[in-house]
Amino acid sequence: MDLDVFVMTHRAEWDRLDHLLGRGRRLTGAEADELVALYQRTATHLSLIQSSAPDPVITARLTQLVARARAVVTGTRRASWRDAVSFLTAGFPAAVYRSRRWWIPTAVLSTLLAAVIGWWIGTHPEVQGAIAAPDQLRELTRPGGQYETYYSSNPAASFAAQVWTNNAQAAAMCLVFGAFLCVPVIWILFLNMANLGIGIGLMSSAGRLDTFLGLVLPHGLLELTAVFVAAGTGLRLGWTLIDPGPMSRRAALARQGRAAIGMAIGLALVLFVSGVIEGFVTPSGLPTWARITIGVVAELAFLAYVYVLGGRAARAGQTGDVDASERSAEVPTAA
Repeated sequence: MDLDVFVMTHRAEWDRLDHLLGRGRRLTGAEADELVALYQRTATHLSLIQSSAPDPVITARLTQLVARARAVVTGTRRASWRDAVSFLTAGFPAAVYRSRRWWIPTAVLSTLLAAVIGWWIGTHPEVQGAIAAPDQLRELTRPGGQYETYYSSNPAASFAAQVWTNNAQAAAMCLVFGAFLCVPVIWILFLNMANLGIGIGLMSSAGRLDTFLGLVLPHGLLELTAVFVAAGTGLRLGWTLIDPGPMSRRAALARQGRAAIGMAIGLALVLFVSGVIEGFVTPSGLPTWARITIGVVAELAFLAYVYVLGGRAARAGQTGDVDASERSAEVPTAA
């Protein structure tokens, strides 16, 4: 493409669009229609120049024109309670449902890894000796030891807030770092499973695995599910860089990134519920069966929320992405 000829051919249209934008709201009906048509044409011109003959000066001008025109054409909209309700009843569960092919295998493989690590540590005394001295191990695993007192070491409200903050940070890191080709997500997940496996191994070697599971399961079912969803979404985001599909890599990453941001907000709420259970139910005087039942009910409620509401919203076309009116303009990609 001859850039000089292209610019001379279309400069009048760009100048006219600039003039109409300068008029603000003082446009006639015909002028408003003209502005929309010029906006669409200029967006196409910008795409052609970016792909065929990139020029920083022309690209900067057209980018500014397209952005200004889009603001005028689409207008601005304030978020409302209706948006929040729509996000919680459709957008977030649909995003979790649509990413299930990533987080379910992540959950299965991670759980197997924690179980293998726990078995290895529990059946190999030399490995236990490499973790800590015998006196320290006894202090960790004895009745009333550190594994048990950990959940009552602080006031329930303070402990729940601390747990929620830590877990939300871990989930957010999985979501954000997924863009780095998945590697940081795998490492974060491995560290979490290694910590869980160490607890399983040490408590099983002391003959107190039932006590450990009675402390972990009430909050751990929902907490780990949220972490697995975050990790699976992060892995999906990283894979988008490797295989963006029919879309451009930039557009595909933007779409998955917007959905991941929404997932972070939704998972923070899920982890808040988990933190409340860990702060108030896990260290409570309830019998073990009652505490585990609460955890199972919370987990089943979340899965039903994802598969019922999320499945219905996904089949209706929800992706977890923001509304089309809120996205940046996506112009055609030249072949």
